[in-house]
Amino acid sequence: MNERETSADGARRWRRLPAGIWALGFVSLLMDVSSEMIHALLPLYLVVGLGATALTVGVIEGIAEATAAITKVFSGALSDRIGRRKELAALGYGLAALTKPVFPLASSVSWLVAARFVDRVGKGIRGAPRDALIADISPPELRGASFGLRQSLDTVGAFLGPLMAIGLMWLFVDDFKSVFWVAVIPAALAFGLILFAVREPARPAGLRKVRSPLSRDELGRLGAVYWWVVAVGGVFTLARFSEAFLILRGQEAGLALMLVPLVMVVMNIAYALSAYPVGVASDRMNRVSLLILGMVLLIGADLVLAFAPGLAGVLGGVVLWGLHMGFTQGLLATLVADAAPAELRGTAFGMFNLVTGGALLAASVIAGALWQGFGYQWTFAVGAGFCVLTIAGLIPLRRRLQNGAERGAAQ
Repeated sequence: MNERETSADGARRWRRLPAGIWALGFVSLLMDVSSEMIHALLPLYLVVGLGATALTVGVIEGIAEATAAITKVFSGALSDRIGRRKELAALGYGLAALTKPVFPLASSVSWLVAARFVDRVGKGIRGAPRDALIADISPPELRGASFGLRQSLDTVGAFLGPLMAIGLMWLFVDDFKSVFWVAVIPAALAFGLILFAVREPARPAGLRKVRSPLSRDELGRLGAVYWWVVAVGGVFTLARFSEAFLILRGQEAGLALMLVPLVMVVMNIAYALSAYPVGVASDRMNRVSLLILGMVLLIGADLVLAFAPGLAGVLGGVVLWGLHMGFTQGLLATLVADAAPAELRGTAFGMFNLVTGGALLAASVIAGALWQGFGYQWTFAVGAGFCVLTIAGLIPLRRRLQNGAERGAAQ
């Protein structure tokens, strides 16, 4: 297939995607713009504006992310039990929008801790039901494109937010609270959009009712293929530790302090540009093969970041890192949707997010210990090693995973 035919196929699929998928994509974009405008400045605001220590910042972030990971399990299971996704997803976005005015109004660290906690509870509540809703709305033959589009739009928000924060800090002469007030607007728009622009499809006739989604019997119904996808996601997440280490690598290479956040902008641009085309390709190619290609890109990123000198090496490694995200994150979500029974998709996404969230925490601790004890080269080299292990486990099971995906798509 030549490049013109590939572009035409992508455009046709773009037009065929249901309106609900587009709406959910823009909901993610708007909420990410709002959240990243605040999160890009919050650590500095805590330390400079409110006198918090770096340890306090670390504790706040650790509690927030752990809370989100745990909440996802229960919200996903609840969406399976009640047979509805939209209300829980809207509740999660609503809680996040509700916390945004607290950031400019807060007069102490305790208020910000509470707001960050509730914000992450909102993220946890919406995550698994939203992903299950995407799987419910999208036609099976467009499932990869649907997850890829949402991931692309979400990532656009992830780099627009910090850029807007930088511009608004210049406009408001370093007034944190004014920037935080502006961040309230896209959060409110995201909540309104999911309320009024997203319709949940009718529950298919004859779909089995789930009474105890987290029971042993129901978890067993998820099947071996699903649990293998979870295991792959967990080991793979050990290889892709927190992107904070990309920022540290940029600083290590001599990037000026005020320009260090641009590392994340470059990474997210590469991520956003690749996620949707990869999703489209996964609807007509072997998804596991594309996932392996994404892992190869991560190995390349790790090796470049470990051994290539200067800012050019950092830039090349960051671009490869963003491409690997585009090749893997939406695709892993698609594989979860393919492998899980329709009536247990919320639980499936919740368990997957719990395992990968725990693995990300462990990966970041390992990466930090290696960086501090042996240098940044070891951090990235060990990450590449975990990625090789993941590929070695995927290759002999590629056909089995593909067969499971085809069975899930037929549901």
